[in-house]
Amino acid sequence: MEKIAILRWESGHVPQGLMQLEQLPGNSTNPASYPFPVKLVEVKGANTDTVILHPSQKLLEDMIQLAKELEKEGVRAITTSCGFNAIFQEALANAVKIPVFTSSLLQVPFAQALVGRDRAVGVITASASSLSEKHLRACGITDEMHPIVMGLENAPEWSKIFDHPDDSFDMDLVTEEILNVARQGVKDHPEIGAIVLECTDLPPFARRIREELDIPVFDFNSMIGHVAMALSLVKLY
Repeated sequence: MEKIAILRWESGHVPQGLMQLEQLPGNSTNPASYPFPVKLVEVKGANTDTVILHPSQKLLEDMIQLAKELEKEGVRAITTSCGFNAIFQEALANAVKIPVFTSSLLQVPFAQALVGRDRAVGVITASASSLSEKHLRACGITDEMHPIVMGLENAPEWSKIFDHPDDSFDMDLVTEEILNVARQGVKDHPEIGAIVLECTDLPPFARRIREELDIPVFDFNSMIGHVAMALSLVKLY
């Protein structure tokens, strides 16, 4: 039985570009991304609007109900397929007695401790304009951590997921846009000592970012891998 459940968006409401990214190894909703079985659970009503643009209380209530059902089934930990679910972190974690890790942003305090107070953690997000203080606070990120948020929403190809959700990505273009956001962020803020990828569609590009910038890059996979090790679902020795 799968021991980690991933709450994902409802079918039919995922932008075409993100559906392309789901096919890549490393993507959060691709089971081939993990050396252990995961349970993908669609959440009715979960989409760009209810998760990113206008976080929905009704959606949170439905997610809590699903989390309770999964706990009864024997699932040992629950995560989600979108980092913007960070805003629901506290409510979901308080609703069940198993670990809940909604967002890669939970790794920001860890990354900040690694690089020290004189350096910063960069956060690459699907939409900087939608990432609020509430999201950050819910993941234990304080003002003293001064994360540098770098958004993709102004990149022409990436922005199709918001402006033209039925359009496909040019994969070469979207790859270059993601890399350029990382490059420009470090150029503008040389104090960045590590990067956290908020978006769960970005892990397929993490290796390229690490190789180019030569700094630690944390993503959804580093987070779920950490939890899987804590639950003895994977072992190093």
